[in-house]
Amino acid sequence: MKTIDLSVNIAGIEMRNPVMTASGTFGFGEIYEDFFSPAELGALVVKGVTLEPRAGNPPVRLVETPAGLLNSIGLENPGVDEVCKEYLPRISKYDVPLIVNISGSTVEDYCRVAEKLSLYPIVKGLEINISCPNVKAGGIAFGSTPEMASLVVKSVRKNSSLPLIVKLSPNVTDIAEMACAVETAGADAISMINTLLGMKIDIQNRKPVLANITGGLSGPAVRPVAVRMVWQAAQKVKIPIVGMGGIITAEDALEFILAGASAVAVGTGQFVDPSCCPKVIAGLRAYCQENNIQDIRSLIGAAWKGKNSDG
Repeated sequence: MKTIDLSVNIAGIEMRNPVMTASGTFGFGEIYEDFFSPAELGALVVKGVTLEPRAGNPPVRLVETPAGLLNSIGLENPGVDEVCKEYLPRISKYDVPLIVNISGSTVEDYCRVAEKLSLYPIVKGLEINISCPNVKAGGIAFGSTPEMASLVVKSVRKNSSLPLIVKLSPNVTDIAEMACAVETAGADAISMINTLLGMKIDIQNRKPVLANITGGLSGPAVRPVAVRMVWQAAQKVKIPIVGMGGIITAEDALEFILAGASAVAVGTGQFVDPSCCPKVIAGLRAYCQENNIQDIRSLIGAAWKGKNSDG
């Protein structure tokens, strides 16, 4: 049996395989220990961290939809100081690269969170969530225009030397333009896609189900959109892409890789099956074995590069 190389490098972060967790779905790692060791992952991406503690939105915050999930959690987290003091030391027991997702209401918030986290060697990279509303611009999301997205990336870059992975919102007119903008601004990689904006209405009570009215749609329902966006962005940028959106199986992950993603992140799938990540990893290895692929990197973008990926 041939040795299969599943390792990938994302912006200088060496990963034993291309499977990561999607921010907001894995907590800080400990809640999944009964199902598998986080050390099996390529990288551990923890829930979004903000400058100050956030209680999140009032309930109802989650609602199931056909082939998906609407969430409006509201970035509930203990704040960066508590994360650094209490959570980072506990996460250090895992032999896995740690990437911290960061959010903010102002550019200054992003910078201060990045600066604090950069003091801890355990943190190998920052994932910048630019889907947050900019309170200084009337609540318009940072990721809604190339100019605002670029401003956040350039500002964070001045406050951290860590690899910066910018998480793109799909709620834009041209995803490739956004990808190019953050690459030019200094992003080392991009992750895509964040959730699609959606809502659900209770027809009996005749009002929205979510207390926040709208929420982010994730799960298999968004996968075709996510694969299409990865395909478009991959042909425009040179930096690595982490693909996500409805990945449940290795076959789902392979769609993203063939579209141009160097790695993938599993999110909602973990709620369906807490052992989803190790199953995806095993499935990728089996696919490579069955198809005589010695190095999974040979599959990246093969659907449009015209590669003969025969290992």
